[in-house]
Parts: sequence; C-alpha cells; structure tokens
Amino acid sequence: MKKRWKVNPANKELQEVLGKGLNILPLTAQLLINRGLVTIDKAFCFLKPELKNLHDPFLLKDMDRAVERVVTALGKREKIAVYGDYDVDGTTSTALVYLFLRELGADTSYYIPQRRNEGYGLNIEAIKKLHASGVKVIITVDCGISNCEEAAYAKSLGIDIIISDHHEVPVDLPPAFAVLNPKQSDCPFPFKGLAGVGVAFNLVIALRARLREIGFFKGEVPNLKKYLDLVCIGTVADMVPLVDENRILVKFGLKELEAATRPGLKALMEASGLKPGRCDTGNIAFQLAPRINAAGRLTDAVKAVRLLVTEDEKEAASLADELNRENSARQRIEEEILGQAISMAGDAADKGIVLALEGWHPGVIGIVASRLADRFSKPVVMISLEGEVGKGSARGIKSFNILDGLRACAERLERFGGHKAAAGLTIKKENLEPFIGEFIRYVNSALGPEDLVPEIVLDAVVSLGEIDQRLIDEIESLQPFGVSNREPVLCITDAHIVATEVVGSRHLRFKVRQKGCARSGIGFGLAGLHPIKGQGFGIAFSPYVDEWQGGRNLKLRIKDVKAECVNFLT
Repeated sequence: MKKRWKVNPANKELQEVLGKGLNILPLTAQLLINRGLVTIDKAFCFLKPELKNLHDPFLLKDMDRAVERVVTALGKREKIAVYGDYDVDGTTSTALVYLFLRELGADTSYYIPQRRNEGYGLNIEAIKKLHASGVKVIITVDCGISNCEEAAYAKSLGIDIIISDHHEVPVDLPPAFAVLNPKQSDCPFPFKGLAGVGVAFNLVIALRARLREIGFFKGEVPNLKKYLDLVCIGTVADMVPLVDENRILVKFGLKELEAATRPGLKALMEASGLKPGRCDTGNIAFQLAPRINAAGRLTDAVKAVRLLVTEDEKEAASLADELNRENSARQRIEEEILGQAISMAGDAADKGIVLALEGWHPGVIGIVASRLADRFSKPVVMISLEGEVGKGSARGIKSFNILDGLRACAERLERFGGHKAAAGLTIKKENLEPFIGEFIRYVNSALGPEDLVPEIVLDAVVSLGEIDQRLIDEIESLQPFGVSNREPVLCITDAHIVATEVVGSRHLRFKVRQKGCARSGIGFGLAGLHPIKGQGFGIAFSPYVDEWQGGRNLKLRIKDVKAECVNFLT
C-alpha cells in the first residue's frame, strides 16, 4: 500500500538554541523540537528523567479517600481483594497491588475474570464469591469505571469498592467508595495518559506515604523501585503515550527489568530468548507482553499473575514454559482467523470493515482486528458469535476514533468501552445486521479518501554521511520509544540502491549509497519490492547499531522506499 510522506519542518533557530544549550547535534535538537520540546528546561527534563519528577499521587481525585479506606482495612485486618483484568496492563496491575499489600501484611487476595465466561470488568457472580470469602474491600485495577450496577450490588453487600482505572469515563460514575481515574473532568492530576498500572502505582505511592506519616513501618520503609518492572511492562503493553510520567516510569522500569530479580520475569525472559541485561520497549511489546497475554486470551489469566508474584524459581520456570506454549497456540489460531478475515474483507469500497463469524476465538480477534486495520488502513470491528450473543473487538486508525464510531451505534450494542484506538463490545445477534449498516454508514460519512492513506511522518531529511556514532548515541538518549515518542524516522533523497536480497520470505536486505557513503539496511515486510535497484530513490529509515560477534555496525531499518520525483515529500 502506498504511503504519504510528511516531513516535519526544520527550525534552524531553535536547533541552534537547543544545540548550544544542551551540547547536542542540530539534528538531535530537531528531533526534540518535533516532540514539542522547544525550551532547554523541558528538553533537559526529557533527556534526563528522574523519579522525583513524578506527580503528587494525592492530586488524583479521591486518592485521600482510597488511602484512608485501605489504612482502615489494614488496621482492622479486613480482607482486601484486588480485582483485575486479563490483559497485560490488568495482570501487572493486579500483581503490583497484591504484592505491595502482602508486603504490608494485609489479608489480601486477587481475582481475574475469565475472558470467555465472565468478560471484562466486575461481574455479579464474582462479587458474590468474594463476599462469601469475607472480603470487605475490593480494589479494581485497569477496570471498573463502567460497572455501575456491579458497584451498587457490592455496596448493598457492605463491600467498599475502590475503582482504579484509566479508561474513558462514562456520564454516570459507579457508586464506589472512591474512584481513581485521571480522565475524570474534575480530577486535577496533570497527566491524563496513565495506563491502568500507572494509576495503581500512584495508589501504592500514596498509600506508602500515608503509612510512613502515621508511623506504620517499624523497620525499613518499602522501596517501591522494585515494582517498576511491572509498571514498565503494563505501560508499554497498553500502548499509552510514553511521555510525561509514563516516560519516567518506563525509563526506570527498564533498569529494574534488565536486573531480572523477579523470578517469574527472569524465567519469562529466558523462555522468550532474551539475553540477560538487555531489554527495551520492543522486547516488551513483541516478546514478553504476548506471552503474558496468552493465558488471558486462551485459558486463564490467573496463570500470568501467578508467574508475576511467585518467588519460587521452579514454579516460575514451569509457568513461563506454559505461557510460551500458549503463545504459540495463540499464534496458530491468529493466523487461521486472519486468513479467514482477509478473505471475508475482500476489496469492498466501504471505508470500514465489520466481520462476524461463529466460533472465532474472542481472545484473539483483537489482535487480528489490529492487523487488518494496518493492512487495509480502515477501522475494523471483528465479532465472535456464540449462540445469540457476539463479543467483539474494534480497532481504529489515526484519522478515526473507534469509540465515537461505536457511540454512533450505541442503541444496537449491549455494552462497549475502551479508547480512541481500541475498544470492546457485546451485541445480540439480532442486532448484528443493523449495527453493521449503521457503523459502515457512519464511517463512510466521517472519512475522506485521504484519511485512508497511511502516513509516514519524517523527522528530517538528512544525508547518509550524517549517520555516525554520535548521532546514534544521541538518538538513544530519546528512548524509551513508543506511542507519542516513536523511534525517529529520517529520510535520504537521491539514493542509489545498489542491490537487494530477500531474507526469509518477507524481509529485504538493502545495500545503499549516497554521495560516496555506503550503508546496508533491512526492510521488514518489504520483500515484495524485490528486485529494486538504481539511482534516484527516496528512503525512509531509522538508524541503528547492529552488534554481532563483538562488532558494531551502523545500519538502516528501512520503513519505505519511493521512486524519487519533484514533490514526493508531500
């Protein structure tokens, strides 16, 4: 699919100011400018994040109420249950709060609903079970903000619910004892982009502060840095913006993860083939997170929480191997459903895709929907039908808010919720055809032809000779990369592609020259371009260092190639 290239405009004046003030290259200064960091102070804080720059957790609305209720529960030895979600954000949040409460000596347990039988969020049967076990306080993590009926039922049983969530806030809030969600319109917390695990970690920070204030700790005060590995994984996996507080949490969380002191994560890294002491956001997104997610997608996410909280190395190794096998099974199911979905989608002229089929695994269709959205550059809804009910996953594109699309069809849905980019839904089979018609009509009216053309945003046009070790080092100082802080993408023009070679079945190795400078590169998924060679190409790429057998070589991770013309940078 052809892509539209857009180059961020160069700001020579600001480049000079930031370059001199921070002793960085003009190109690195432009990368900061492109991220909205146009003052020396802001740029310095971005390049040198510190834990002391985290926001005051008590700025979260209801945090004082939440903390006081937990403190009371600790004093009275009341049972506290941590109620999570079955994805990575939910399981890491659950493990985080459970482990901290256990460290405090609390009478605590955790509960993760089964995706297939119980669905997302609080449910009445689960609350009944927790009440029967004597639970007096339920702390939800990464869920709960839409569970009005369930929260009211818990309240009728005498259970106090503390909702800790980060999803979009509905008009009517649940009748909970406290609601922690920075997206509440009257919440003064300055950063709204936390993952569920980020909200949970703020609860932990605030709780420790209050307990220290009242003299709860008789010995050493718990060091919360050891929980940052969990915060890091959940934040990266949930694809929230890696800026502001999230950037700090992930930056320091990666250091904890590289130390690999948690038995479960150490075992999971080994099962994933990760080398000790080496881990970045890409490793989390493509190796660790899918394996943690696999249990919740196919069987029971409790296994993932057990892996994260265990202190037994043998149990950790066994659970990691099990998750590894389940991830392989998930991949096989995913490929089968993807093939069916591509065939069903065809080449329809509509600007959105809605597919439904009996028997699709509801734990996998979200991944397939994402792949379809990337492939066709269209909003996608995939629905797994079971009897008279369908459970669906929806994915948007850059130019389309998928939640708005579902809101436009709300009368056809039993329930829905999520984010701008991703959402879930439940629908009765009898409403499926009307929903498809309404959703497609809404998408067709909301999107223009240009909205369906994927865009590559280029940070700067450079020469190949500028790609040296200093530049690579300065680009690495912008890490961790992720949403809202993507890996820089540069562009060279008038390039000579000397040769290409297919690697595996999908990737393409390049040899490139420009003005006497030669580099090699790899284009993942670009094998369809082979063979391609000659003069006058535009190449979009990210530079990196390839370390092999003690050597370090500067290479290009090629994103796209264009046959050059006068105005290809539009």
